[in-house]
Amino acid sequence: MFTKIIGTGSYLPKNIRSNKDLEKIINTSDEWIITRTGIKTRHIADVSDTVSSMGSCAAKKALIMAGIKFNKIDMIITATTSSSHAFPSSACQIQFNLNINNSISFDIAAACTGFIYGLSIADNYIKNGLVNYALVIGSDILSKTIDINDREAIVLFGDGAGAVVLCKSDTPGIISTNLHANGTYGRLLSLPYYNYDSKIIPTLKMSGNEVFKIAINKIISLVKETLCINKININNIDWFIPHQANLRMITAISKKLDIKMEKIIITVDKHGNTSAASIPLALDEAIRNGKIKLDDLLLLKAFGGGFTWGSILLRL
Repeated sequence: MFTKIIGTGSYLPKNIRSNKDLEKIINTSDEWIITRTGIKTRHIADVSDTVSSMGSCAAKKALIMAGIKFNKIDMIITATTSSSHAFPSSACQIQFNLNINNSISFDIAAACTGFIYGLSIADNYIKNGLVNYALVIGSDILSKTIDINDREAIVLFGDGAGAVVLCKSDTPGIISTNLHANGTYGRLLSLPYYNYDSKIIPTLKMSGNEVFKIAINKIISLVKETLCINKININNIDWFIPHQANLRMITAISKKLDIKMEKIIITVDKHGNTSAASIPLALDEAIRNGKIKLDDLLLLKAFGGGFTWGSILLRL
């Protein structure tokens, strides 16, 4: 038995923050941002956008594409590190928003790798016959966690949500999952919870250069591991969908692994780093614009705070 993706969906806030807009906020320039990150615009949540509201919109589109009744969903997993509530979870809020009467529902926090972790969990539940249909959602609003004076971080992050519907299948879908984490690096990329004894609002902290170098090495090792386990060549992959953190990082990885940029789905230039939402957002866009087609072999790979990193090899 396999787990198959049968629907994808996404949501992006209406507010768009361009590099020219950032020039008015901090000491930066459009040229500097594009050279360093490849990002031109990013979507920014307004007061009406929450992790659950964005996730619900993305999930509805995925369910419509899948062509199934909402109440057939047995499991909802939301990957996020910016939920509006500790409880109810964003997954439970999404369940309520979609009028789903009963489903296993919970959030997971693995930062930018969260969607990969969520797919792996849902895959195991489906393969073991515990659920028939699952919703896996990546949704984050990290723009609100950035110190406005942090020139390095504010240019990177945008907001959004992406979702997929999964079901059991007799034909190959998810072929393998590879997950990793190492808390030794936690201090290099962190977002503390609110300290009730302090009036200081916690913000995202990132040691950019160190994260950049470690991420490249881990992703290169991860791709080689995935190929080795599945006994395939890198040329067998039709499309690579990396976490959309930084175009310079993606380009460096493609050169070291000898992957043609034409085979890599890129959305970071328009969306920025949307954390757990970046891979499902890119996947949905590439399916809807006709780039990715049925039976294509995809490699999804991500790296995030924790540090966490992971990959999913799947056939659409």
